[in-house]
Amino acid sequence: MQSSSPQQQQDEFLFHPKNVQLFILLAGLSFLFLALTVSYIYIRVTNNVAPVRLPGLFLLNTVILLGSSFTLIRAKRAYLNDDTLGYQQLLKWTIWLSILFMAMQAVAWTWLFTHDIHLYSSTTTGFLYVISIVHFAHVVGGLPFLYLFYRTAKKRMVDPVTVLVYFSDPEKRLRLRLLTIYWHFLDILWIYLVVFFGINQLL
Repeated sequence: MQSSSPQQQQDEFLFHPKNVQLFILLAGLSFLFLALTVSYIYIRVTNNVAPVRLPGLFLLNTVILLGSSFTLIRAKRAYLNDDTLGYQQLLKWTIWLSILFMAMQAVAWTWLFTHDIHLYSSTTTGFLYVISIVHFAHVVGGLPFLYLFYRTAKKRMVDPVTVLVYFSDPEKRLRLRLLTIYWHFLDILWIYLVVFFGINQLL
């Protein structure tokens, strides 16, 4: 039986139904956040509204989220290298960093509240809350998939035979790749939002 070439494997991935579904999801999210940020600029310019000041905790959360993306990259590398323990540990680190990001984001919102920066304080603060909450919701949405990967790895990788079966499953490779793409997209989106609000503070 002839094995697929790297180009054929790439084509199969690009046109796989799950990959198409992910592309549609990411495209929709991109347009959503682009529309929100453009609306923010339009309202600021037309109504001459002062920009919202971005809390420093948002910058810390950027580092935490990037850390979770880094550990997921290493988890994928461990998977490809058949590193059972490393794969499981790095998935666990990704989960904990994601939970830390969500906890610190809650702290950032609390900081805004304690400084009388509420959802309805101004139009610009309303956009900050809406945009960060929508992003937060998609991190929450991805967390069960991370946990499922970790739980499956702990449950099924118990001896050399089950480890071999797990690592040779093309469907798991595809799902891990899709999850990694989704997580990197959330990182890029968050960086875009932080930079966007940071630049608006200076204008």
